[in-house]
Amino acid sequence: MENVKVYFTNKIEKESLVKLYDKLGVNLSGSVAVKLHSGEKGNQNYLKPEFVYDIIKRVNGTVVECNTAYEGARNTTDKHVKLLESHGWSKYFNVDILDSDSDEVIENPNGDVIKKNFVGSKMKNYDSMLVLSHFKGHPMGGFGGALKNISIGLASSKGKSYIHTGGNENASFEELMNADRDAFLKAMADSAKTITDFYDGKIVYINVMVNMSVDCDCCSVAEEPCMKDVGVLASTDPVALDQACIDLVYNSSDPGKDTLIERIESRNGLLIIDSAVKQGIGCKEYELVSID
Repeated sequence: MENVKVYFTNKIEKESLVKLYDKLGVNLSGSVAVKLHSGEKGNQNYLKPEFVYDIIKRVNGTVVECNTAYEGARNTTDKHVKLLESHGWSKYFNVDILDSDSDEVIENPNGDVIKKNFVGSKMKNYDSMLVLSHFKGHPMGGFGGALKNISIGLASSKGKSYIHTGGNENASFEELMNADRDAFLKAMADSAKTITDFYDGKIVYINVMVNMSVDCDCCSVAEEPCMKDVGVLASTDPVALDQACIDLVYNSSDPGKDTLIERIESRNGLLIIDSAVKQGIGCKEYELVSID
């Protein structure tokens, strides 16, 4: 079996995202959702709209997000809409909060921890999806990449609570913060499987390895980046893509990698990759193809 290709460039330019997308040979058609992180209010590390402008226009996409399950600037639709405006997303693109109306349930009978996923009801309005992920650390998951973006990132507010706790859709903030970490990671893989099945080949992934803090873009003030920027990667396989990013971190000569690796390993972050393989989402073996 031929290894999955992961395309890579160390040129961190907005044109690079289009070049890598074109290399994938997948034409996202119909109504295209572009899932990205809008950035919590005060966060300094999230991908900015100007950087992703060309690729979103290339696929004629709509920026989509979902509300959070904790206090902040994104836990209600009204606040989230204002944040999308203040961060410039609404200035450049059509935006859509997928769970602004209601939830829908997608089943995963073979899930390890959870057997269903709550997503925004508007997700069904989109024929295909481009997943733009900022690869960095994460306070609970160890790291965040493509798998996190399509799992808890695409879950509705209720769904985020359900995934975080491994089955409680109405958890308190304390319950969210004290949830079993391994169950959370496995539940993210369970929910990610519902998304890859839903789009069934009509979904591609781009990870951007810049501003790599140990914290997520959901933090109002994140820790400053601990590593130098690495580059941009793209694939049709989110498992191979996240694994490639992990390998680039571990194989880096940047001494700052130790801080990020400590965050990943202290949270058992690689469990999400192994769980995603178990769910049949993708594989860890890949061919890294460098693009000038």
